[in-house]
Amino acid sequence: MAKRFGMHWVVGLAVGVALSGISVRPAAAQSTIFNIPTTDTVAPHKGYFEIDYLPQAPGPDEGDSFQIYTPRIIFGLPSAEVGINVANTRVGGETFTLFQPNAKYKIYADDAKGLAAAAGLIGYFATDDLDSFGQIYGEVSKKVKSGARVTAGLWSSISYGSDNTAGVLLGYEQPIAGRLSFVADWFSGKNFWGYLTPGISVTLPRSGLLNIGYSIGNDSFEDPGNHNRALFVYYGITFP
Repeated sequence: MAKRFGMHWVVGLAVGVALSGISVRPAAAQSTIFNIPTTDTVAPHKGYFEIDYLPQAPGPDEGDSFQIYTPRIIFGLPSAEVGINVANTRVGGETFTLFQPNAKYKIYADDAKGLAAAAGLIGYFATDDLDSFGQIYGEVSKKVKSGARVTAGLWSSISYGSDNTAGVLLGYEQPIAGRLSFVADWFSGKNFWGYLTPGISVTLPRSGLLNIGYSIGNDSFEDPGNHNRALFVYYGITFP
């Protein structure tokens, strides 16, 4: 946890942003929506690279706005994926970094029924005066004939602050037209992971993906000065 510049929820957004490995369409091989992991995994012998950018919007009443930029890379294994994210939060003339190794295992998949299940874990190893901690999660998803998919699951932190916390995660993906889809996800709790992020997703040529959304902290309207909200833009590509 951050101990300077009131960074608790600022770095929290960076934490939520960089959960393991995004997908509107499983063929695209991404494995989160915005913040929550999906039940997808990157295909074996494939890789996925992504860059996230989150500028605070609106900015604070006083002081500096934050910006978060997170490169991530994920590699596919049989029924699993492993990767690392490097979340960098820039505020007050300083940059706070969290290195985030992660892994996900696909427990179950039945394409005919549109059902899948997965579980994973991610570590958060901090630089400077930030604490290190982790998260584990399990989830299921259901895809219907219209192409919409609903994801739901449970998560628990490991050594988060003085104790462990836990909650639920939810995701929704709905094709609109052609390559365009509406997507949204949510982590419960007023903590590092607690954000609602609705937005749009566009599949691009050459296995690319562009997502644009708006992350809203679960605590962001508790007082007038808490602007725990940010624009969320990311581009990802599957290779080779």
